[in-house]
Amino acid sequence: MLYVDIPTQPEISQLVATRGEALISLYLKTTPETQHIDAARTRLKQLTSDAVAQLEEVGVAKRTIWPIEEQLHDLMDDDDFWRTQANSLAIFVTPDSLRSFRLPNHLKETVQVADRFHLKPLLRAVSMPQHAFVLALAENELRVIELLGDQPAQELRVPNLPKDAASVAGTANVNSRSYSGRQGGGEGQKHHLRQYCRQIDAALRGLLSGRHEPLIIAATEPLLSMYRSINSYPHLADAAITTSPVRIPAHDLGTQARTIVDGINADAVAEFATLYSARENEGRATTQIARIARAATFGAVDTLLVDMDSVVPGLVDEETGEITMDKAESAVSYGVIDEIAGRVIANGGKVIAVRRADIPQEADLAAVLRYTI
Repeated sequence: MLYVDIPTQPEISQLVATRGEALISLYLKTTPETQHIDAARTRLKQLTSDAVAQLEEVGVAKRTIWPIEEQLHDLMDDDDFWRTQANSLAIFVTPDSLRSFRLPNHLKETVQVADRFHLKPLLRAVSMPQHAFVLALAENELRVIELLGDQPAQELRVPNLPKDAASVAGTANVNSRSYSGRQGGGEGQKHHLRQYCRQIDAALRGLLSGRHEPLIIAATEPLLSMYRSINSYPHLADAAITTSPVRIPAHDLGTQARTIVDGINADAVAEFATLYSARENEGRATTQIARIARAATFGAVDTLLVDMDSVVPGLVDEETGEITMDKAESAVSYGVIDEIAGRVIANGGKVIAVRRADIPQEADLAAVLRYTI
């Protein structure tokens, strides 16, 4: 199975705001197959050497470099850590701290050294989810299934999740009696099924609290509509698997759920394209890096699409947003597009990391502005 740590919005905001003399951002490919993980550990050692070389090249003091090396080597030697991995690993290191995220996405390997973190690849895991949960809901059967990237879906054990509707009602079946003066039969059944849905929703809060992945329902009526009316999780998917999930294997439900997740991601890109087209005629949409950098600096970007793999080295002025380009990556510059994305997040805008083909004009980035600038 995949072991993931999807960053929360507060965690991303904290990483965006971090500044320092020597900040290292590392992304490398990993695998949930423990017997093959040594290749990733070896590659991390090589990337660490690359980062140290960049720091030495610009004259960073040894007393600053040594704590970074020590933390990364400690991580390399942590057998327990490497036993539980996903498809990619993001590592953010300062002389005082190390933070890692195990991600379901297949991210491009990179090492970035600057006075701030390189976060654009990390945003892909947040803005274009490949991670979702399926609630396989039936009167006599209930399961929660986790979908992680391209791995087979797996059933989860969720504390306090009811077994079925009858166990919640405390009767042999949900038609047996009524409560609060209700009649039996159909009216009593609706009462018991709503009670069943409320207990499910309460049990799922512990699993889903603070998360943003889609929750996909697999159910038929009337349970499908009943659960929607009671659900408190804000990321319940509009689309559902509308066949009975009873006796359908988890991997089959996962295959159907993956189609829904792909549709959610495609809809997000399509909605942006429609909005971009409308705002372009108003002077409130652009793919020009210089203009977007200025708009991001002044909090004028509402939504930004970025190519998750593109790196444009340079600097962005803190006050004016003016860009200074560099010919090559180094420890004295950073990724301009990544910096623009960070400023959009810091000012309450939305950033979606996608492939270049999904961006208007196949540019490095595209922005919809709150107002003309």
